[in-house]
Order: sequence, then C-alpha cells, then structure tokens
Amino acid sequence: MRPTIPTRPVSDGSPAGPERLSAEDLAEYALGLCRADACVVVVEDRDSVHLRWSESTVTTSGSARGRLLTVIAVEHRESGGTSVGVVRCSGTSRDRIAQAVAAAEAAARAATPVPGALPLPAPAGGPVDWPAPAQERTGPEHRAHERAARFVPALGRAFEAARAHDRLLFGFAEEGSLTTWMATSSGLRLRGDQPFGRVELTAKSADLTRSAWTAAPVRTLRADGLTGMADDLLRRMSRGDELRELPPGRYDVLLSPSAAGEMALNLYRAAGARAAHDGRGPFTGPGGTNRVGERLTPYPLNLRSDPHHPDLPCPPFLVVPSSGRDSSVFDNGLPLTATDWIRDGTLRALVQTRESAVLTGLPCTPAAGNLILEGPGRATLDDMVARTARGLLITSLWYVRTVDPNSGLLTGVTRDGVYLVEHGEIVAEVNNFRFNESPVAMLGRVTEAGATSPALSREWDPYAMPLAAPPLRVSDFNLSSVSRST
Repeated sequence: MRPTIPTRPVSDGSPAGPERLSAEDLAEYALGLCRADACVVVVEDRDSVHLRWSESTVTTSGSARGRLLTVIAVEHRESGGTSVGVVRCSGTSRDRIAQAVAAAEAAARAATPVPGALPLPAPAGGPVDWPAPAQERTGPEHRAHERAARFVPALGRAFEAARAHDRLLFGFAEEGSLTTWMATSSGLRLRGDQPFGRVELTAKSADLTRSAWTAAPVRTLRADGLTGMADDLLRRMSRGDELRELPPGRYDVLLSPSAAGEMALNLYRAAGARAAHDGRGPFTGPGGTNRVGERLTPYPLNLRSDPHHPDLPCPPFLVVPSSGRDSSVFDNGLPLTATDWIRDGTLRALVQTRESAVLTGLPCTPAAGNLILEGPGRATLDDMVARTARGLLITSLWYVRTVDPNSGLLTGVTRDGVYLVEHGEIVAEVNNFRFNESPVAMLGRVTEAGATSPALSREWDPYAMPLAAPPLRVSDFNLSSVSRST
C-alpha cells in the first residue's frame, strides 16, 4: 500500500451534492478514498458563455458550466510490474466520487502491467498545500455575460454592413475559463488557470457559392474586435469578386497565421522522441539516431513553448489523463518550463517522457501546453501581400490528415478563401485545392515570416494547445489537385 500523505480535512463532512465540495476538497476526498499504491486526482472546472449566428441572425446564446473528475490508480504487483486504472466522470457527488475511485482501483488490478513505470513526481521537501487561487472571475472585468450582451448589438451592426454588400454572416463566439486542480499521493497540490475564448466569422455570398473565413482567440468578447474582423472579411470578398479557375501545381503561397499554425501543430505532433528512437517518423536520423542538432531550414525560424507566455495561458505543470506514445501518467505534475523545439532553424528538442529521455539520452522535455512559431519578421499579412509579384494567399486549411507518418506528409484542403495575388494586390478569388505537404519539408522552403500573433487552429481543439504563429511565405507549395469544397 502507498504511504499515507497528510491531507487537509474536507470542509464539510456531511452528505452533500457536488455544490458543497470545492474543487480542492473534491480532490482531497477522492485521494483519501483511494487505497491503491499510488494515485493521481485531477479536477477540471470549465465555465463559459457563447453566441452562435447563421445567415446574419443570432440563433443561439447560452452558458455552460462543467466539472470533470479523473482518478488514476497505480498498483504494484507482488509478482513484479505496475498496472494503471483510469476513470473519468462528470458526476461529482460523494457517491459518484467513491464509485469512480473504486472503479479506477478495480481497473488497475485487472490491467496488464505497463512498461516504463516510475515514481510519481514529488515536491521538494515533502507534501505541500494548495497554491493560492488566481484572481477570481467576479469583478467588472470578468462579467462575461454582460460582455456577451454588449456583443449582440455589434453583431447587428455587422449584419447590416454585410447585407449592404449582399453578404451573409455565420459564426460562433465564446469566452470562458478552465481551471485544473491536481492532487497526488506523492504530495503534489497544483492549480492552473486558463482563460479562453474565440470568435470565428464566415462571410458568404447571397447564393452561398463564395465564402471567406477569419478567426481570432480572445480573452474577452469585445465589440470593436468583431467590427474589425467583419470589415476585413467584407473587404477581402470585394477585392476578389472575380472567380478564376487555376490548375493544380506547385505555387508560391502566403499562409495566414491560422494556416501556418496548422502546419506547425502537425509538425509538433510528429516530434516524438520515442518514435524517432524506434526508427519511425520524420525526425529519425541515420543508424538509429535522431535529428536533434540538425538544421531543418536556412530561414531562422523558432518553434517553442512557454507556459508563462502572457498571451497563451496554460497550466505550468503536466496533465496526462492517460498514457500515449509521447506521454505517461507517471509524469503527471512535472513542471513545464520554456522549451525550444526549433531555434534559428535547428532542431533542439523532441517531446519526451522521463522514460524515453533515458532511452534517447536527451533531456526530458515533456509535452507542452502551448506552441509559438516565430521568425525575425515584423510584417503583417497585408504587407507581405503588397510585396508579392505573383502567388496565392491561403487563409485556412481543413480536414488535415497524415498520409505518411515516416515523412510527416499531410493532406488536406483549402477552405473559405484562396486568392490570386499579382503585383502586390489581390486580383481574384480562385478555386480550392487539396494539398500534399510535409510540414518538416516545408520548413526548408520558407522564405519569409511576418509578425507572430495569437492564432486559431481550425482543425484542432483551440484550447488543447494555445497557438501563436506568423504569416509565412513558402515556395513550391504542393497544391496537388482541385477541390470543390466550399
């Protein structure tokens, strides 16, 4: 059995529903019930408000609150080996908590032993108490419902402007917060606060044959931000009123921050140290080595993560609900620090668990909480358009999937706005394409990066990995076939 770690008493010992337990007390209660050799308890609270609109009419508004409990039980077998049981549930009454703990313990006893078991991270100097909470979302600056209400008149003004151009607006907006608490039998007590939000906006022609999309991550819903986004979409569609058909081929392209960030996210997801060590993936080197230390691009690009980045908040510790190829439940609670994955075009690190770090001989660089792609440039996308002799502007990518894991080759389609640029101006909208590109190989053909700013991935959960990226200029981008997606 695991050693007893002193825990603070639950504030209200009477039978009660979930409203009677704070997140800290819930975690302590679950941890106190667990009789496995080791245990991790994670509590996630999400609180948000949202708006949705279609055909220039608000269709949905509301709010959502949710709590998710994860219990990870670890059993050391007398015959050798360690097994793990994981249970996640949204019901957090005392009875439900007890059921979840018992189910995790039973799952651990029934599971096959797993390789790579390590002791849970522990605080230096022994168990610690919960950190002080961040500023609560109660002051005027945190009145999300009031901001959502003020957002609606701004939507109405945007709808009127769109109708004046014979356009329709579609979209979604939300603002909220995610707070994560972690308690472990090794004595960790951790809390991470992550505000989140986004505005996505699509403009369509009245006959629904043409469209343009833009999006931005936001901390708070602001009317002036929406107005600027709507004006940009309407201006973009008016500059591309002529629709031209272009053939597939290799083109010089400008990728918006969203599209550039999409490629960076897929590159990061392929950057597993264990896969490279096993001879799989685009970062495998010759003779069973990896490519850490190799220059991937002559252009001085950086790809990094930093849990303390002011615009990309995320918990400063590792949260792993279940083990995967590049993550381990045994690493729960590891501190996350600033990590350079690529520095000045050279690969500096791969995603590591503590176990894989031993195998590869590289430092332990665990999975990150955010991702930042940046270069030396400070130009806006409009600046880069203005100095383009001829090329295509790609605003968003969709349905991105891996074709060849060994090379990192991806396929996907462009969507909601591909534009022909000639002599520094957008002269026409063109058809959509399917692309086939490896983001690793693409790095070697980047010739310019603009200013980095927070960006929104259209393909992946925007809150799983807060993202910042610049617009990129890429030569010979492989648009392999015409796509009829709209």
